[in-house]
Amino acid sequence: MSENEPDAPGLSLPWAADTFPPVTLAARRQVWDALMGLALHEATHALASDDVPVGALVVGPQGTLLGVGHNRREEGGDPTAHAEVLAIRQAAATLGSWRLDGCTLIVTLEPCAMCAGAITLARIPRVVLGAWDPKAGATGSVWDLVRDRAVLHTVEVIGGVREQECGDLLRGFFEERR
Repeated sequence: MSENEPDAPGLSLPWAADTFPPVTLAARRQVWDALMGLALHEATHALASDDVPVGALVVGPQGTLLGVGHNRREEGGDPTAHAEVLAIRQAAATLGSWRLDGCTLIVTLEPCAMCAGAITLARIPRVVLGAWDPKAGATGSVWDLVRDRAVLHTVEVIGGVREQECGDLLRGFFEERR
């Protein structure tokens, strides 16, 4: 099935042409930058409910958008309503399966331990992240739960995509609250 076929689940994205992710490093960088732009936009929606502005999306193996999410902990009083978890839930609903084999999670902030667990349990093979989280990150900075040898499913982590923009959004949010 081609990415452009109408029966591919999810929303078609303009850069999904034949292979996702793209084969060349230059093409991958362009796609990661574009996807992070979508995640950054999604993160701004969290500001309406005074949530930490984190945005995430899940892209399927055919390059289609399967799920989006932004933090909604304050909005719903739900400690598990992290952007990653919400995007993963939506992607699973779109596919009709909890197994997100071949999918890519794009997120503006390095996932925490809970989200890293959800990533491995959903079998997501790739995480593209913006800003690293030196206080609670669990994909390489404080812990590396997604690449731990004890975990049955390991994850490729691509960090620092549009890191400055992602970090600036978070810093601005917390500076306003001090």
